[in-house]
Amino acid sequence: MRQPSEIKTAFAARERLSEFTTFFLVGIGGAGMAGVAELLHQRGFTVRGSDSTDSPTIAALRNLGIQVEIGHSGDAIKPGMGLILTDAIDLQTSPEVARGRELNLPLFRRSQALGWLLGDRRVIAVTGTHGKTTTTGMVGAGLRAGGLDPLIVVGADVPEFGGAVVFGRGDWAVVEACEAYDSFHDIDPEIAILTNLEADHLDFHGTEANLKDSVGRFLSKARMGVVYCDEDEGARTMALNLAGMVVPYDASTFVGEEPLASPGAHNRLNAGAALLAARMAGADETKATKGIAAFRGAARRLQVLRESGPTIIDDYAHHPTEIVASIQALRDRYPGRRLVIVFQPHLYSRTAEFLNEFASALSLADFVLITDIYRAREEPIPGISSARIAEMLTVPHKYVPSRHVLPREVTRILQPDDVVVGMGAGTITEFTHRFAESFDRPGPTRVWVCYGGDSAEREVSLHSGAKVADALESRGYAVTLLDLSECLLNPGLNLPTERPDVAFLAVHGTHAEDGAIQGLFELLHVPYTGSGVQSSALAMDKNLAKQILSQAGIRVPQGYKVDRVEDTVELPGVTRYVVKPNTQGSTVGLSFVESPADLKSAVQKALSYSAEALVEEWITGVEISVPVLIDTVLPAVEIRPRSGQYDFANKYIPGATEEICPARLSPEMTARAADYALRAHAALGCAGATRTDMFVTEDDLVVLEVNTLPGMTPTSLLPLSASVAGINFESLCERIVRDAMERDGS
Repeated sequence: MRQPSEIKTAFAARERLSEFTTFFLVGIGGAGMAGVAELLHQRGFTVRGSDSTDSPTIAALRNLGIQVEIGHSGDAIKPGMGLILTDAIDLQTSPEVARGRELNLPLFRRSQALGWLLGDRRVIAVTGTHGKTTTTGMVGAGLRAGGLDPLIVVGADVPEFGGAVVFGRGDWAVVEACEAYDSFHDIDPEIAILTNLEADHLDFHGTEANLKDSVGRFLSKARMGVVYCDEDEGARTMALNLAGMVVPYDASTFVGEEPLASPGAHNRLNAGAALLAARMAGADETKATKGIAAFRGAARRLQVLRESGPTIIDDYAHHPTEIVASIQALRDRYPGRRLVIVFQPHLYSRTAEFLNEFASALSLADFVLITDIYRAREEPIPGISSARIAEMLTVPHKYVPSRHVLPREVTRILQPDDVVVGMGAGTITEFTHRFAESFDRPGPTRVWVCYGGDSAEREVSLHSGAKVADALESRGYAVTLLDLSECLLNPGLNLPTERPDVAFLAVHGTHAEDGAIQGLFELLHVPYTGSGVQSSALAMDKNLAKQILSQAGIRVPQGYKVDRVEDTVELPGVTRYVVKPNTQGSTVGLSFVESPADLKSAVQKALSYSAEALVEEWITGVEISVPVLIDTVLPAVEIRPRSGQYDFANKYIPGATEEICPARLSPEMTARAADYALRAHAALGCAGATRTDMFVTEDDLVVLEVNTLPGMTPTSLLPLSASVAGINFESLCERIVRDAMERDGS
């Protein structure tokens, strides 16, 4: 925030602005700064600027011919420029400020530039704790309708004005005058409007007495007089201590026959102030009244973004009094409908000051979602958190620490006739607009098909991913094939900027089936196919999975886990072994050991793929694999390699293995295999599609392992089993996608 000492020492006198014909505006994308940029451009000055991010406002400035740099570097600042700063710019860390000082350029505040540009106009200045933007817009609308053609400068975009500035050619100018950092002292008003006055911005003013002193000094400059709200104690007290003419207004002042387009009792007060100001300025009162009544509001002031279905509204209220006024207005406009407030507190200091008041005001809604504090330039205050407000709410609510998760959380509680309001002065508007757009977003469901990876099964995954992508595209999905290892490990590549609706995990092996990639998508808050983090990790640790399955009454091979070759031992009574990595795919690094003499070399091979090897008895019999698709068992697949054992080559080389589905089992054994697969799926807490590998012995079944991301290649077992069950490959892929979205609540 701007400090009083900075205002006194860091900025040049306003009069020095007349020395320049070229200006550079730092933070040009804000509504207030963009308005000054437009005014300077309209007066014939050369204007340049910079901002941290691109935006529609910056696009509009560029359309005027104003050059805007994205990113703060100072490189575009040249000798002979006047440097104008928004109050959000830190003088100690700003590259532009450093560059300006290097060139010995004077610094100016945005308010100084505005006051200087208004020097040839008669100014109506609107100040107060709440309602400045709407009242400024109403005054402007009234004067326009009343024939005075004013210059209007509002602190937000006004749709009916086509922006934040109206280049009227009349004698009058209507401007918003903010008390936050004493910026209104750069404005010289003929008429001042005081909408209300409460303790606010004490991080700058220090005490309420200092705030009142500052407001009093500003109001005393109004040459024609001060219009004030007689229903507000703070405004009334200030006005009665002024020496000049004061004109009160209340709820009965505005007498227009037409209903106000801007709802709420607070807006009827604002309309009263606008009508008195228009009358004092000499506007046609009848026409001005109609213009004020028709004013539909500024951006983010109960701005309706979507009316049908769930109504979605963007609102700037960030003080308890404003929240109460907005909720009351919404109750009047939408009687009987559930009101869902999605609130982002603004500033740690304000949150600390009004914790109880925020909770009381928000509890007037029906449901509240509250996200983290928008800190602006403040450092966190220990013990101050949005969670503190949430704890005191007396209505159903949810604390959502990251605003990026809000669309997902609001969707989960949304009812068709809800009125959803994004509320706050920070970045909450991003949620509101995106949430509204999501209902009307054209196009299909967006799917990231994740394939490749960095495991030993990378090449297999490439085949799986390509086949899944083709299948989903044929069903009308918008598919992006994504090799996460390339994106995350290659410095030159990044994730796509457009978030997916769901991620299809066509990856295998380590960092894929072990919970790692699942954890990434949990952090991204993107629904994904397959099992969750814990289930994936349990199933991938073959030794641990065997322990869990055994406890569930499922027979598994006897064996042990080893992490050093020298610790390899023979199992009592066992002469033939299967050795495999403990955390890899089912056939990667797999060895079939005919003689105990070859056991250590097999362990050495397995340890080259994983930090631990699993040594098991070699089970003989008929090998089968039983898929489970969304808690439904599919037909068992009988696996018969044409030669040798079912290793990596026989698994993935087309034609190397005979895969018979349904497996040639007795009805009793078929039912038992289905039961084992379903119990194994449940014991590990799996979801989506799994495949349980097992051997059928003479009189029993032995489960080897559970695969949480079964292969989706032309030789894979899950697609084969699904096809026998009447589910073609395209339908299988779509079912897996829909299951992931339904489990997420999407």
